[in-house]
Amino acid sequence: MSVLDRFSLQGRVALVTGGRKGLGYEIARGFIDAGAQVIITGRDGPKLAAASKALGPFAEYAAFDIADAPARRAAIKDIYSRHGKIDILVNNVGARDRRSLGEFTDEEIATLLNTDLLATISLSRDVAERMKAAGDGRLIFLTSLLGTLAMPGDTIYPVAKQGLAGLCRALAVEYGPHGITSNAIAPGMFATETNAHLASDPNMLAFAAGRVPLGRWGRPEEIAGAALFLASDAASFVNGQTLTVDGGHSVRM
Repeated sequence: MSVLDRFSLQGRVALVTGGRKGLGYEIARGFIDAGAQVIITGRDGPKLAAASKALGPFAEYAAFDIADAPARRAAIKDIYSRHGKIDILVNNVGARDRRSLGEFTDEEIATLLNTDLLATISLSRDVAERMKAAGDGRLIFLTSLLGTLAMPGDTIYPVAKQGLAGLCRALAVEYGPHGITSNAIAPGMFATETNAHLASDPNMLAFAAGRVPLGRWGRPEEIAGAALFLASDAASFVNGQTLTVDGGHSVRM
């Protein structure tokens, strides 16, 4: 097999949570270009249907809230009934609420951590346990630059992302003996739809120019190559690692 052939996802089935837009959508698009059948998830059925249609005939969608355990389990069961497997799981979904800790109620903290961390733990368990039978699989987690850094006024999101980074390492050890790799991607500043108001703000543009060695925000499509690498046979001996995709932001003093 040639080096380029090792990047093929032909015949693979990939589940990308939060794949309707932003980084998840671009990861799904990259996987499809590499030959995979991709299922994207989200809570808004009509918008998911539109995104799936835009991705083409090798895309499907499953509308459910990842924090809804019965709905999550039903969706996974349905995917296995139709495809018989999930080869690649990309845990991309996440919610963010930029507030200081004192502004949160206990209930709000629990809701955010359930969406951003606890539901991902459960989903990863359910899929990885099924992957064991095949003796192969790829678990990929979208963490963040805030998996190692923090900033005032944005408290809970870094906690969840640091938890995902730990989960990635734990599952690398737990499931590695079964042929399943677990890795993470830590994006920096990306100009997604969600961040459009920030990416167009003159102050934030100036911040990126001064703080990011490449001098700009990342383009959403620039995440796809990292995800494809980790999902493919080219990364068959990469396990428990976090690939930072941030234009050099994290290494700049």
